[in-house]
Amino acid sequence: MRALPVGEDSLLIDLETPREAQAMHAEVVRRRDAGLLTLREIVPGEKTVLLYGVPDAERLRAEVSRWTVPESAADSGPLLEIPVRYDGADLSAVAQLWGVTEDEVVGVHSGIEHRVAFCGFAPGFAYMTGLGDAFRVPRRDAPRTSVPKGSVALAGAYTGIYPRSSPGGWQLIGTTQVPLWDMEREPAALLSPGTRVRFVPEEPSKCTPSSAEDGGRRVRCP
Repeated sequence: MRALPVGEDSLLIDLETPREAQAMHAEVVRRRDAGLLTLREIVPGEKTVLLYGVPDAERLRAEVSRWTVPESAADSGPLLEIPVRYDGADLSAVAQLWGVTEDEVVGVHSGIEHRVAFCGFAPGFAYMTGLGDAFRVPRRDAPRTSVPKGSVALAGAYTGIYPRSSPGGWQLIGTTQVPLWDMEREPAALLSPGTRVRFVPEEPSKCTPSSAEDGGRRVRCP
């Protein structure tokens, strides 16, 4: 781990692995919520955590190196269930890459718990870990000029959901009706770093999309 000064009042913590970065992010959030750490913003990346706006960056830089960061802290965020219709255009291609059937792709993807590691690319787009290196897939050789809103997709070891229609090269395995970005909602982004996500296979006509009652943050299939 390295703690690097950024400007006059910020610190960039550089970790070895995404898992270490997620654990560090959870620990920073825990210390902030407990009143042990004062800062303006926390910005996690794939292997980094940026602490923006700290009162004494040099002192914090020395302290961070002495922190004990439990790995289990990365599994303590809120849980969100998202219904998915596994009908993506690349589902068969992913099945071939994994060496399994399409039904088994659904079983693997919906059978594990995912976690939002960091956000980027577009407002509301979250990079979710959970599949691990055994299920990594490459991006498409030829990106699509337009990927439909709500597409659930894979690239590398990450799962993502396109919050709006946009170009993209991820492998599409399904679709969801859950709104990822809503300016009328607070916060506007459904998924934030640390949120745990479980994808629930959706049977046609049996699932209810996001409701106003729960603010669109929790949707269940019967």
